[in-house]
Amino acid sequence: MSAAQDASRDMSQDMRLTREHEELRSAVRSLLGRYEGADAWQPLTEQIGVAALAVPEKYAGAGCGAVEVHVVMEELGRALSPVPFLGSAVLTAQALLASRDDDACARLLPGIADGSSVASLAWAEDGSWDPSRTDSRATSGTGGSWRLHGVKQHVLDGAEADVLLVSARTDRGVSLFEVTPRQPGAQIETRVTMDQTRPLARWRFEGAEGRLVGTDGDGVGALERALDLACVALAAEQVGAAERCLELTVAYAMERVQFGRPIGSFQAVKHRLADAYVLVESARSAALGAAFAAADSPDFSRYVSVAKSACSEAFSAVAGEMIQLHGGIGITWEHDAHRYFKRAHGSSQLFGTPARHRRRLSDSLGLPA
Repeated sequence: MSAAQDASRDMSQDMRLTREHEELRSAVRSLLGRYEGADAWQPLTEQIGVAALAVPEKYAGAGCGAVEVHVVMEELGRALSPVPFLGSAVLTAQALLASRDDDACARLLPGIADGSSVASLAWAEDGSWDPSRTDSRATSGTGGSWRLHGVKQHVLDGAEADVLLVSARTDRGVSLFEVTPRQPGAQIETRVTMDQTRPLARWRFEGAEGRLVGTDGDGVGALERALDLACVALAAEQVGAAERCLELTVAYAMERVQFGRPIGSFQAVKHRLADAYVLVESARSAALGAAFAAADSPDFSRYVSVAKSACSEAFSAVAGEMIQLHGGIGITWEHDAHRYFKRAHGSSQLFGTPARHRRRLSDSLGLPA
């Protein structure tokens, strides 16, 4: 057997989920079946401890990694759950860890890990997900405090946040600041989004007081690391939701009768469902590959871009097929098809479009634009 074949075999073995992973999946799915919507957050954190998964043990977490987060996110995607796991326990928690500010981590991460605090990361402006592009400014005040000025868009779970981590530019570059949400100079505007299962907010800062997190001017690196891990988690969510779309569509194709036979028996429908299955499983491989690469791969950012672009497009395609093969009922308010369709298109834009991630991948490989 060649060295390449050995490496391929080892990778396939390493990417297998363990029995513990499947038990975690079963527990999350069972709980989501008993609690709907936002009501699931407290049981998820208290009974399973999902918010603690990616937090190190030294900060009262479980010390797990991206693969465990992947398992949870797949199940949250299947249920289109609106809980703040992605924004608080993944994105903001990882930004804190990447800042290497032990004091901030010790103060904030235990509350995030036990679910008693919801944290949000505010960095996006004017539709750009690039963490190095910000017009928000921070000026130093007395006693080590800072004053923030600017507007942040698309803040995940921003309306219910107890802790805000905000990026702003100082004289030394982009930095991160801890901001208390309910204070003079910090104003929130909730947004009515197309996908009502994913709450977003807009924050305006006009002299709000903030505390520097990490080193002044080193915020971009922390943001990039956190965004990469959030993209991997989001890719897993897209896989879980796409898989659920396919399950619902296959079940409907076996029940819906046309010309005296189930529509699933027609060859053209079989082909479309088979193509959707290939998309789901290919996306799952890309998402799992990125999750396993998160620990120590030097090419992690490439895995991230592959997963985010592949899973976004797969989910959008499968959700579209769900609408098409359900026919008229698929566009009614009472059916779940439109909810998955909206989540698919909303999540494809979150943290950067597939086109942006393909450009990032081509740049890293030195390919022509």
